[in-house]
Amino acid sequence: METENSTNTSRAEELKLLANEAFKAHKYSQAIDLYTQAIEVNKDNAVYWANRAFAHTKLEEYGSAIQDATKAIEIDPKYSKGYYRRGAAYLAMGKFKDALKDFQQVKRLCPNDPDATKKLKECEKAVMKLKFEEAISVPESAKRSIADTIDYHTIDVEPQYSGARIEGDVVTLDFVKKMMDDFKKQKCLHKRYAFQIVLQTRSLLRELPSLVDINVPDGKHFTVCGDVHGQFYDLINIFELNGLPSEDNPYLFNGDFVDRGSFSVEVILTLFAFKCMSPSAIYLSRGNHESKSMNKIYGFEGEVRSKLSETFVELFAEVFCCLPLAHVINEKVFVVHGGLFSVDGVKLSDIRAIDRFCEPPEEGLMCELLWSDPQPQLGRGPSKRGVGLSFGADVTKRFLEDNNLDLVVRSHEVKDEGYEIEHDGKLITVFSAPNYCDQMGNKGAFIRFEAPDLKPNIATFSAVPHPDVKPMAYANNFLRMFA
Repeated sequence: METENSTNTSRAEELKLLANEAFKAHKYSQAIDLYTQAIEVNKDNAVYWANRAFAHTKLEEYGSAIQDATKAIEIDPKYSKGYYRRGAAYLAMGKFKDALKDFQQVKRLCPNDPDATKKLKECEKAVMKLKFEEAISVPESAKRSIADTIDYHTIDVEPQYSGARIEGDVVTLDFVKKMMDDFKKQKCLHKRYAFQIVLQTRSLLRELPSLVDINVPDGKHFTVCGDVHGQFYDLINIFELNGLPSEDNPYLFNGDFVDRGSFSVEVILTLFAFKCMSPSAIYLSRGNHESKSMNKIYGFEGEVRSKLSETFVELFAEVFCCLPLAHVINEKVFVVHGGLFSVDGVKLSDIRAIDRFCEPPEEGLMCELLWSDPQPQLGRGPSKRGVGLSFGADVTKRFLEDNNLDLVVRSHEVKDEGYEIEHDGKLITVFSAPNYCDQMGNKGAFIRFEAPDLKPNIATFSAVPHPDVKPMAYANNFLRMFA
């Protein structure tokens, strides 16, 4: 018996070492598989659970990370890394108060650890800031629209400004090209024109339904892109590979335009400028990162403050609430950022009826559209992220049948090849931020549909160089410690 135990222990340790190597190589899914095997051999080792929690965090699977870290704490209540990993996952979800409790426990267990002291101080600061913001916040119903207080016509452009200019009220292709060229050289757009683009986009988006129908005539094509996450130079590369957005070359960008990457302002102004130039050349869908809580943590808010102003922080938050939640191409292809629902029988009319002009709620149809993920098993399961749910091929099949659709296209998850086809070919994930966060090594992809057959043609591409500004450069100080 002793021999068997010692054999198991050494086998589990071997698996852990292999998992650690995979983790160091940024192969987080592989690391999770290996930690899982180590746990299957020896489920009473807190280290394996805490390490797997860390790998889940790297894949933004914060719900799974919290579960694993909690298990590590149950096995060994004095194991500081369990609290540390769980605190980091809570933090990434914006649950600062829960994170604070865990970091207080780390400090109790490791009173002389300078790193623990530093993180606890930062967490305390974040919670204090949150409490202050809650105390001074005005109820949504009483808020005046920030957009209604801005008249960009009254903003003077200094004679020495040499960047892109909009003549009058019309955004032209020449202007957008000049602006993108300036952005490539890390030049800023004048605030007058930035206000004009964002306000005009708001007017266009407000008129749209929550579910937008797109018609692609026979013989024409349509391109769907996934998350670009502030990776401006990769966005430019997509346009170089597939052409600029136009009436004849229309695009849908499927949410998560901002956060993580540190060129989010350039990305959002470029996408919005194309929308102003030609509303049917580009369609924009809301992602889970087009929200105040995410932007506060993952960099967009800090970047907007740094490159534009505090007023723009409020304005973008308002405009993000106008973004549609889903699109249907030729009554056949359903495109959404996250995924499907916790209940069967949801009809397209139910999605059209959603009042989307708000911050995303923590449950319900709108939340699930932005947050859910597919799973290989049938049925439904808890979300790896801790928000939304996981849904199987049977759920996808029923939704398509109920709505007379052929295919679900969604984004929201990093994929090694930039895409993944699942659920018996009925669901495609497309992700357009290659080498995500400068460390995942993944390709990006986009899907081109040709009418009338709408067969998905998937193109993949690799990351291109960008100026030496790290991802999350503008993120919440506290979170950068864990990035």
